[in-house]
Amino acid sequence: MNYLAHLHLGGQLPEQLLGSLYGDFVKGPLHGRFPLTLEAAIRLHRQIDVFTDAHPLVLNALVRFPRERRRYAGIILDVFFDHCLALHWQDYAEQPLAQFTGRVYQVLAAQPDLPGRLAQIAPYMAADDWLGSYREFAVLEQVFRGISRRLSRPEGMAGAMEEVDALYAPLLDDFRAFYPELQAFALKALQPA
Repeated sequence: MNYLAHLHLGGQLPEQLLGSLYGDFVKGPLHGRFPLTLEAAIRLHRQIDVFTDAHPLVLNALVRFPRERRRYAGIILDVFFDHCLALHWQDYAEQPLAQFTGRVYQVLAAQPDLPGRLAQIAPYMAADDWLGSYREFAVLEQVFRGISRRLSRPEGMAGAMEEVDALYAPLLDDFRAFYPELQAFALKALQPA
């Protein structure tokens, strides 16, 4: 899953929201690097990724992509699933999307020491409402371009938008089948032991 889904699933306390994002920017063992609640949210982020990557519905969605795209299909699917979540937010959350994303941006702005690349992108994320903009399908093309710039083989993302457009309906069905299962997994993980 991409940023929006992780934020939605990882708990609503400020440290949980931060940890839900940190999971993409903090690598390696944690062992006291951050407050306990934030570390727990980073661990949940990692668990969500493992659950997602091994889930039969996600594996089936990945097979929809042409063989030569499979190396990048997981990245493309993560972004598309955030689009589905943003577009159909009201089906999965009680709080309006704009209110939720505004709170995320406030939490990020109040954190003086964001890790790594997150510190660089957080101001742009808020100023351009990256999380809310996922509603617009056309925005995915910009996201794919941005991702391709960070890849060692950017040509692997060429044509991704056209493929997602052609696969839109079945991939949306895959999301609708999968996301409630992911929500149940994350909710259970958030329960105290």
